[in-house]
Amino acid sequence: MCGKAEVVHGDPAGLTLHAATVSLPVPSVIRLSTYVRVPYRAQVPLTRAGLMHRDRYRCAYCGGRAETIDHVIPRSRGGPHSWQNCVACCAKCNHRKADKLLSELGWQLRVVPTAPHGPHWRLLVHSGEADPLWRPYLGVAA
Repeated sequence: MCGKAEVVHGDPAGLTLHAATVSLPVPSVIRLSTYVRVPYRAQVPLTRAGLMHRDRYRCAYCGGRAETIDHVIPRSRGGPHSWQNCVACCAKCNHRKADKLLSELGWQLRVVPTAPHGPHWRLLVHSGEADPLWRPYLGVAA
């Protein structure tokens, strides 16, 4: 409307915004004409979908297909609910580990868990529920 963005992909069956004197179709994908720098660096929220995406749906202990989330240091032992303490885990390993420490079992993590960073993570965390028309524009997580 004001020339601040260009429509990359429109959706004719999509929503329409109505004002007193004008009606505008809501595009599915837009490209900003100029980069808008966000002045703050917020943390990426810890969600089940985001954690599974970070660990590529692989168990942190055996490498099998992950179905659950495990706290490396159990919450019952003071472990935080954070990106650095949560990993994707298969049900078998999660059941065997229970509320024990890795040192008590003689287990090791395949990869040290870290918090994801970058602006694309805010989109990819919700990409499973995002508009399917966005997929070609989102790219792959780093």
